[in-house]
Amino acid sequence: MKGLFVLVALCGGMVMGIQTPINGALGKRIGGIEGALISFAVGLLCLSLAVLFFGKGNLSQVTHVPKPWLIGGALGAIGVTCSILSVQRIGVAGTLTAAVVGQILVGLTIDHFGLLGVGRTPLDFSRVLGVILMLSGLYFVLRQNL
Repeated sequence: MKGLFVLVALCGGMVMGIQTPINGALGKRIGGIEGALISFAVGLLCLSLAVLFFGKGNLSQVTHVPKPWLIGGALGAIGVTCSILSVQRIGVAGTLTAAVVGQILVGLTIDHFGLLGVGRTPLDFSRVLGVILMLSGLYFVLRQNL
């Protein structure tokens, strides 16, 4: 069953790979922050329709969740804006590689310390080696832009 969710995550990454140059082109035409605003407005419309037709949750419970849980949208806005600004200068592959390396570094930190309510998975040699390889890959993808 976990293999299915690896595919789901892979598809999500592929969608972000397509989203990045589209948002970059939008940001180049209308401005980076403005492009992020339009991207999130369209996303809000799509999610509103999805909740309307397929939602089974309980939105009224949002007032009872811990307040830090509500910053995900703000973090997403920062991430999309960074992507829009970066793609114009370091290209799609550079932007996506840097974003993935950033996500992995944060993920390893969260796992290692068991932050944000996730189980603790300590760093080990293979994870550190993976980070070194990822950083090396980032260098080779970006070296023409450095």
